[in-house]
Parts: sequence; structure tokens; C-alpha cells
Amino acid sequence: MAYFHSQQRRISRRRLLRGAGASVALPLLDCMRPVRAASINDSKPGRSVFIYLPNGVNTLDYQILESGKGYTFSKSLKPLERHRDHLTPISGLHHPHALGHHHGCQSIWLTGGKIGPTERNSISIDQLMAEKTAPMTRFPSLVLSNTGRSLSYNSDGIALPAEIKPMEVFKRLFYAPDGGVEKERRGLQQTKSVLDAILDESRALQREIGVQDRTRLDQYLSSVREVEIRTQRADQWLDVPRPEVAADDERRINRDVSQQKVGEYFRMMYDLIVLAFQTDMTRVVTFSSGDEGKGLPIPEISINQTRHSLSHHNGDPEQLRRLTESDTFNFEQFAYLLDRLSAVEDADGKLLDTTMVLYGSGMAYGHSHGNANVPTILAGGSNLGLRHGQHIDYNLGHFDGYDLSDPKKHYGICSRPTNDKGRLSNVLLTMAQKMGVDTEAFADSVSTVSEIES
Repeated sequence: MAYFHSQQRRISRRRLLRGAGASVALPLLDCMRPVRAASINDSKPGRSVFIYLPNGVNTLDYQILESGKGYTFSKSLKPLERHRDHLTPISGLHHPHALGHHHGCQSIWLTGGKIGPTERNSISIDQLMAEKTAPMTRFPSLVLSNTGRSLSYNSDGIALPAEIKPMEVFKRLFYAPDGGVEKERRGLQQTKSVLDAILDESRALQREIGVQDRTRLDQYLSSVREVEIRTQRADQWLDVPRPEVAADDERRINRDVSQQKVGEYFRMMYDLIVLAFQTDMTRVVTFSSGDEGKGLPIPEISINQTRHSLSHHNGDPEQLRRLTESDTFNFEQFAYLLDRLSAVEDADGKLLDTTMVLYGSGMAYGHSHGNANVPTILAGGSNLGLRHGQHIDYNLGHFDGYDLSDPKKHYGICSRPTNDKGRLSNVLLTMAQKMGVDTEAFADSVSTVSEIES
């Protein structure tokens, strides 16, 4: 792998942030260290990608029945069977704060935060990872979505903007802006001037507002300071040439594809993610493949209903059959991503071995909006200390067994957790630690997932 580091333009340790009416010295941040110093312990770079599937699945055709090794892949998961040794399906997971909140589960899939009109979301696990990896890469993270709805939230629980078109993301990653480096530098200087003006204006405003408004202003200023740090980091990379991209990769990604060609659109997004990791432009990516109310129809397999419409099947056999076809199609695209990560090698080996991939949903099934036993698959990351090849089932020992012939009984498992300790945040915590994040807990986690740790 090629690393493109520069010793120039790092943030000074004496740097001050002006906000909330005072000048405050920053703590020692990674971005203040020389870039190469930040990467001294970077011999095994870790990467993570998070992919969201809206509206759950036809859980009757998704559920794996046997735990441990030697399990049988379910009908909709068959496309992933060739990657058995490199992935772990996990059953029985839930976010406690998502229960009963139906479509709201998407907003906390990566945060485990609280949902409600008076609640504030918290930082998503990808952004916690990005804080660790940002000093080593040109872009702290990529936030992708087919609709623009983000899975990523900053430390104040504010959603980060998501990018929709792969071609535009490709150009941002690998093309210098029109006008060259100097124009880009002027743009960053203008951004910094605007940020300084905002922080200066806050001084006067801080004296004129009440306590509640001051709290809201502090949240806003925190976001401004995050932008300031990211702007400084962008300036740090200005004189570092962007990596050259192979002609085949550019032809495959640098083009406009309609979302009506769902498979091609998804595969282009996945190719973009692989290329971003391969060139070390970023090490953290999120991709929402649809909103709970806007999951894409799939014309190429004659499915013209959205996933939301299909998920409200009311037990109709034809609707369930189509939902399973939609699920299978999405898992086929996921298998393609694993294929590509397995095929591409760099100095550290196969990308799949240094990349953790979490694929899943915050909803188990859409008809009654069940938010327990959510579909979850973790893949890759063997060089980071993950081991695969088994089905982990948190339901085991906490219920009387799966009975898919009784849909109502199975849907009950998907609405109410059988095991309170089966928390999705446990998986997120495990991934964070494998990425080098120094934390013993995340959200409402109760432990790491020891079964997948080598």
C-alpha cells in the first residue's frame, strides 16, 4: 500500500480555538503530531465499512437455525455461502433504545442512542473510529447514501452530510479541484476565515441569550470547531499528490449510473469503497442502501415495489416471496463487495483481512416494525483479530427454539429480545477496539463479542 504523508502544515500545539467568548487551548490531538509520528504504530492499518439494509428482511427465509460451526445458510443468505470462512452471522441482537421506535431505528443503528423529540443522538461508532484514523488519511471518513440520509453522527449527535453519486465521490477523492492546489488552498483559507468570523460573533451572542439557547449554541460551536480541525487537516494534505488510479478502475467508477439500475449502482458504490481503502484515502466508510420508507425497487429482477411496501406484507405469500427475492438480491451485492475485498491485495495482504464489514438493519421485519433479533453479519478483519466461520446466536438458551412454521411465534422473537445481553452495541464496541479505539464501553454495551475474537 502506498502512503501519502506530509510533515507540512500540521496544527500547532499552541493552537487556540476561539468560541463561547474565550480563547481555549486545545488538548494534544493526533492532528497536532507530525503525520509520520502519528503513523509509527500503523503497521497493520485497520479499516471498517458499515452497510445498512432498510426495513429488515423476510425473517422466515433469513433466520439461520443452527448455532456454531457447520450451520446451514438460510434461503436468502445463500449468496454469502462462498465466504463462510470470512463472516459471522449473529442472531438475537437489538438496541434497547430502538425497541418500539419502528423506523427511528435507522438513526441510531451506529450510535445506540436514545430516540425521541427531547432526546439528542450520540456519536456513531464510525466517527469514533475516524477520530483515531483521520491523521493517517486524506479523508477522515466517507459517508455514502442512496438518498442522502446519513448513518454517521458527530460527537454532538448531528448527522453528517452524505454523498449520493459515486462519480462525484470518485472525483473528490482522486481529482484535484479545478484551478489546482493554490485555488484549493484559497478555498480552505476562506473557510477558515468564515469559521473564525462565526466564532468571533458568538462572543457577543453568548452574553445576550438564555441558558437553554447557550447550550444549543455550544453544540453548534462544537460542530464548528470540528469543521475547523478538518479544514486544518485538509490543508495539511494540499501538497501531497493524490494517488494515480488504474484506467480500469476509473472506467468502472467514474461514470453516472441511475439508481434504477440498482445492482450496478450498488456495485459501483462497493468498487468505490474498495478503491478508497486500496489507496488509503480513508479507512472508515458508511453506506445506507436506503431509508426505511425509501428502499429501492429492483426493476432488473421485476420487483417494482419499494422495500417498505414489500415489508408490509400482511402475511401474503406472494409479497413474502418478493421480499425474499429482494433480500437475496441485496445479499448478492454484499457478496460482490466481499469478492472484491478478497481479490485486491496490498502490502498487508488481502483487503478483506484488514477490513471489517458490518452489514445489517435496525429492524428485523417491517410488517409490525420489529426491532429485536435484527439481521446482522460481520465479515473480514482476520488480521485485526477477528475469527469467523460460525453462527453466533444470543437467542440460544433463552427461548424454546425456532419454529418458522409458526410466523406469529417467530415474529414475537423479532419484536421482544429473548436475551437482554444480546446488544448490537457489543458488536460495535468489539469493532472499535479492533480499530485501536481506547474504550471499554460504547453506548449500552455490556461486553465485547468474545466468540469472534482470536
